[in-house]
Amino acid sequence: MNWLLVIAGAVVGAPLRYLTDRTVQSRHDTVFPWGTFTVNVVGCLVLGTLTGAAAAGAASSRLQLLLGTGLCGALTTYSTFSYETLRLAEQGARLLAVANVVASVVAGVTAAFAGAGLARVLWG
Repeated sequence: MNWLLVIAGAVVGAPLRYLTDRTVQSRHDTVFPWGTFTVNVVGCLVLGTLTGAAAAGAASSRLQLLLGTGLCGALTTYSTFSYETLRLAEQGARLLAVANVVASVVAGVTAAFAGAGLARVLWG
């Protein structure tokens, strides 16, 4: 039965990733992958909040499967991040490739900590 929760979350997360990526990228006239950056940072925020809620006893294991594994697993994308970073480097935009890596890691970790902090405020 747990796998159904993961699938249900992924059914929402995958199209949300695609739609968010296309919407964000269409508003920026640049080769920088803003869409992937956005979904990854949002996913880190959601997962950080969920983790903080679980630590406070406010999120069940079923909710963690639904939102953490299913939704966030399908929403975020390490493979696309890697591909887009490699593509930037191959196209000669090495500075943007490095900026993508650094900004993604810093923003993602910051968002996860912010989410955990928010959960502590709400349920701690």
